[in-house]
Amino acid sequence: MMKSDVAIPKEKTVGTVTPAQRKRKMALWGWFFIAPTLIGLLILNVIPLFQSLYMSFQSVSTFGTSTFVGLDNYLKMLQDPEFWQSLKNTFFYAGIQVPITIILSLFFAVLMNTKIKAVGLYRTIFFLPMIAAPAAVAMVWRWLFNSEYGLLNAVLDKLGYSGNILWITDPEVAIWSIIIVGIWTNVGYNMILLLAGLKEIPKEYYEAAVVDGAGPLKQFFSITLPLLSPQLFFVSVTSVIGALQVFDIIFMMFDRTNLALKSTQSLVYMFFNESFVLNDKGYGSAVAISLVLIIMAITGIQLLAQKKWVTYD
Repeated sequence: MMKSDVAIPKEKTVGTVTPAQRKRKMALWGWFFIAPTLIGLLILNVIPLFQSLYMSFQSVSTFGTSTFVGLDNYLKMLQDPEFWQSLKNTFFYAGIQVPITIILSLFFAVLMNTKIKAVGLYRTIFFLPMIAAPAAVAMVWRWLFNSEYGLLNAVLDKLGYSGNILWITDPEVAIWSIIIVGIWTNVGYNMILLLAGLKEIPKEYYEAAVVDGAGPLKQFFSITLPLLSPQLFFVSVTSVIGALQVFDIIFMMFDRTNLALKSTQSLVYMFFNESFVLNDKGYGSAVAISLVLIIMAITGIQLLAQKKWVTYD
């Protein structure tokens, strides 16, 4: 048989569409559906990040003209006591709020995973703070924290504590008020994520543990925690990132004339104040870039540390 007579197999078709065409069509539809998210990410995150990086090396005037100043903004930042105070406030808030939030979220997730009446209603109630508008949350908590007729002081008074706590005006107490609101806001969301992880753990593991004589505490530390570690890792990473970017609660709850503002001001609030109130966008951008680097460093450490405690098997 001559070479030219060899039959070349034709590409299989599905109707009039080849598999390759079908694959390309599916890929186009995939890009079409994720395009809004990608465009939003590009416009709202990627481009502003590079703009901030560029402006951090500039001195931007009130009229928008900029002059290259190199590392001057960063040197100014390192010598600025306000920056170090804001950094301290941010780390203190994240260091207290995140662990307590994760512990409470895990506790309530385990509780919601048991057979209790109206469990769906409880899950909804816990999740409501996450979908509430920050302005509404701040307004409600300002009333609760009111030193004269707030609910918290009224409850403490009924319990026998006669002191009048200045929740949002005392510099020593105000940061704890922010932490309380942060915990209340995030517990429900993290609980739902951990609850989803608990639902994925096969019940056979617990049944086998009961046969072996393991009690609830032993089951929790030997089965639940190891198998829930991927969800705990995700929750810890997102919680740290969110806590380091705290802004809206502070902005809504504390007036600029509040003496406690300096003891609660975060790095994001400092960026806002420098960029949009004092119109020093170059210095404000340097503060923002420093926060980005801090978040990247901490997230990198978390990614490396996960190898020691996260179980994916």
